[in-house]
Amino acid sequence: MPTRPRLVRSIPFWVLLIVSLATAAAGAYILSDRLGAMTTTLTAGTATTVDVYVGQSVAVAGAIVLGAGIVGVLLALTIAALSTLRPRAAVEAAEAVPAIDADPGDEDGDIADAGRHGYERGLGYTEAVETVPAAAANADTDADAPVPTR
Repeated sequence: MPTRPRLVRSIPFWVLLIVSLATAAAGAYILSDRLGAMTTTLTAGTATTVDVYVGQSVAVAGAIVLGAGIVGVLLALTIAALSTLRPRAAVEAAEAVPAIDADPGDEDGDIADAGRHGYERGLGYTEAVETVPAAAANADTDADAPVPTR
């Protein structure tokens, strides 16, 4: 049965997180650089049409790249949160089950397959005891009445 690796060992998760952080950082750099350059040239009065019109387009592109990086980081955080809802693998439970002998034997009068049915020596198990008194079981007067079996 194949099991999925833990999130800490998942290479696609870490690639998504690192690329998203790098994209967000690149978008923030482009946006702040273009807005800073436009602010400087506009306040100094030396702005050209290339600075104004192309600078706006580059700033919008930087904002889009920044937004894509933020969406990627949020997606990575969502995957990390959802991975905690996955059930753990049953490997630990399978290792805790003791091995059963093929033939536990009939050394002390025990049944041959006692190990398979949960019987353990020394726990005080007794053989089945009939709890219905013999007189009540053989009574013909109350044949319709239910007879307790335990």
